Amino acid sequence: MSSIFLVSIIFLGISFLVSSTLKSKFSKYAQIPLAKGLSGKEVAEKMLRDNGIYDVQVISVNGYLSDHYNPFNKTVNLSPGVYEGRSIASAAVAAHECGHAVQHATAYTWLMLRSRLVPFVQFSSNILQWILLAGIIMINAFPALLLTGIVLFALTTIFSLITLPVEFDASNRALLWLERSNVTLPQEHDKAKDALYWAALTYVVAALASVATLLQYIMIYSGNRNRR
Repeated sequence: MSSIFLVSIIFLGISFLVSSTLKSKFSKYAQIPLAKGLSGKEVAEKMLRDNGIYDVQVISVNGYLSDHYNPFNKTVNLSPGVYEGRSIASAAVAAHECGHAVQHATAYTWLMLRSRLVPFVQFSSNILQWILLAGIIMINAFPALLLTGIVLFALTTIFSLITLPVEFDASNRALLWLERSNVTLPQEHDKAKDALYWAALTYVVAALASVATLLQYIMIYSGNRNRR
């Protein structure tokens, strides 16, 4: 059990460092005006049009770095700072979220698979921690409970791993379009790329943490079986 806490603490520290760097990068690039003067909303709408997508709405949502694409109601949701902002950071984030919309429109395999897993992951996340905790406490009397928790945790880990190609592909689509459309000038493009790199790194850390924790639970379960 202590090994799980140790792994959690290590990845919590790494996650904090990456998250802090990400916020610092976005704060920095949010202060650099985009030469073209487009707002995040305008960048998003232009990218959607350029990709022949006319059934996706660009809307503003509350929060900081709360930007996301919702494939279920086909909306690109941008935080106020991105929606109204006219900076390199705003352009990068808006284009990235539209990258997901392009994935959806072209039935990108990894996004489709990820979307199918969402209901299962949402369900398992509500009960997962309780099952794992009870499974460890009752491991000798009822080992199948921990095994059930491991299976559910494995599902969330698979979800985290599938998220990686989805996020990296969306960033690649965004950066390619920003360059081809001249929305970002050459000197701005590297900054947009840097911002998206650190955003993607948060998903990498989360996926690695999930894999490491899953392995710890499997080792606990296997160790208990070997003692029997």
